Amino acid sequence: MNFDFADEAPKLVMLLYGLVAFVVVVGGLLLLLDVVPNWFARRREARLVAVTAGGGPQAGAVRARRPKRAEGLFGLFFLLPTVLLLLVGLVIPAIRTVVLSFMDGGSDAWVGLRNYGWLFSQDEIVRVLVNTLIWVILVPLLATTTGLLYAVMVDKARFEAVAKSLIFLPMAISFVGASIIWRFVYAYRGEGQEQIGLLNQVVVWFGGEPRQWLQEPPLNTLLLIVILIWIQAGFAMVVLSAAIKAIPGDIVEAARLDGVTPWQMFWQVTLPSIRPALIVVVVTISIGTLKVFDIVRTATNGNFDTNVIASEMYNQAFRYGETGQGSALAVFLFVLVIPIVIYQIRNLRKQREV
Repeated sequence: MNFDFADEAPKLVMLLYGLVAFVVVVGGLLLLLDVVPNWFARRREARLVAVTAGGGPQAGAVRARRPKRAEGLFGLFFLLPTVLLLLVGLVIPAIRTVVLSFMDGGSDAWVGLRNYGWLFSQDEIVRVLVNTLIWVILVPLLATTTGLLYAVMVDKARFEAVAKSLIFLPMAISFVGASIIWRFVYAYRGEGQEQIGLLNQVVVWFGGEPRQWLQEPPLNTLLLIVILIWIQAGFAMVVLSAAIKAIPGDIVEAARLDGVTPWQMFWQVTLPSIRPALIVVVVTISIGTLKVFDIVRTATNGNFDTNVIASEMYNQAFRYGETGQGSALAVFLFVLVIPIVIYQIRNLRKQREV
């Protein structure tokens, strides 16, 4: 393979520009975060010294008022970039998406609610909505249950740290990487050939015939769900394991003195005590499941009746050029997420009040 620097010079220059821009932006932010706080701190110390040296009856009030003003400016300095990023990266795009959902595919004419009517009038889109519902019901339930079982089984085990590391390991893999791994697990070769897919090889060992698992609906959707459960179970295990360890020892000891069985201990002591953590895990996994895209895109590309809202939104907006329909799917997905977020916020407020 020949590499001609002359032909690739424009690309190399663009790469150099990108590296320089990255260094300037990141370095500038780091410098800003180092210089500005120090500047505020020095000004605050100087004012405190001046007020203390001046004395007088109002010195105490000034000392109390000046730090509050400095702290307010200091907090505003750190809050402003976050607000700007949320405005540019979230609020404005969300408003634009809502507007586009009421327009045609080319964003040239208003079509009213036609795109939203299309969501529930096309059989293939209804199939997408049903698939998403299956994901949202099964993944949080099974992932949380699996994580809870892991947490209970490895709690205070001999090799607890090693076991938790292995269980949590899938969380360190991207959804794309995990999907590629499981595609090899589900890989198919014709009958009589050597199978490279683990699942088909196991079937052959037991005298069965290999199958094209990812091409058989609705089984293929359930097999894709297994991938996300495999990933999210580690997250659930870590959170719930920490919640179990936080249960007061006197409660556990009192239950044991009362003669409860391990099963009763789990249902009457452990489960009620970790209820807030369970809610956090279920809500977090539910929101992630609603937005699932990478697994479906990588494993089946949405074919064979495996499409979900996020992948269909991408197809409509970027593959088929139907911006209005893609935006309608995005808005519908946003509407589905809102009740879960509101419930989580209310739950957190109740916990703080308690």
